[in-house]
Amino acid sequence: MNHQLLEEISLKLQNGKTKDIKALVPKALEEGIPAKDILNDGLLAGMSVVGVRFKNNEIFVPEVLIAARAMKAGAEILKPHLVAGDVKPVGKVILGTVRGDFHDIGKNLVKMMMEGNGLEVVDLGVDVAPEAYVAAAKEHNADIIACSALLTTTMAEMKNVVDLCVAEGIRENVKIMIGGAPITDEYCREIGADAYTSDAATAAETAVSLLS
Repeated sequence: MNHQLLEEISLKLQNGKTKDIKALVPKALEEGIPAKDILNDGLLAGMSVVGVRFKNNEIFVPEVLIAARAMKAGAEILKPHLVAGDVKPVGKVILGTVRGDFHDIGKNLVKMMMEGNGLEVVDLGVDVAPEAYVAAAKEHNADIIACSALLTTTMAEMKNVVDLCVAEGIRENVKIMIGGAPITDEYCREIGADAYTSDAATAAETAVSLLS
């Protein structure tokens, strides 16, 4: 097993070298490294370092976005091989930024981290009404609804999502995750959601553990 190559993929990803990733991922496949290992030990390993460095304020949003672009390029190359290798999604997540809120960087990071952890993500975008979350959860038979908010003024929409899930009778079947700058664990408990996470890497880990 060529650990050196996977390490190189991880490092290039951390530095956002999309061109190198596009060359190294096919090379790893050619050398017979399983797509799942390239994803987990190369791309995701790199992305999780990026997540930690972002959490510690060692790097900032532009660097994360550049790394994410490299991640996406690598994942695109792997996709047909992952499907062929019968890597089933761990679960389905409906993701969006709540109504009245147009911030999408945090949400996009969560999407990447979740996809990186083998979850299938249906991204509803920004300014998402509670009805849209619930309709999508029903349509896709989702396991998790994940809501992001960056404004204190839009936080209340999260409670509306929880309440609507209850009213529509799907609350038993779906876990509700919330996150964003103004959100706290206390608020999560207060509105009856299942989990609050402070960053994208933790959100992905928590989603997987909620499903197991």
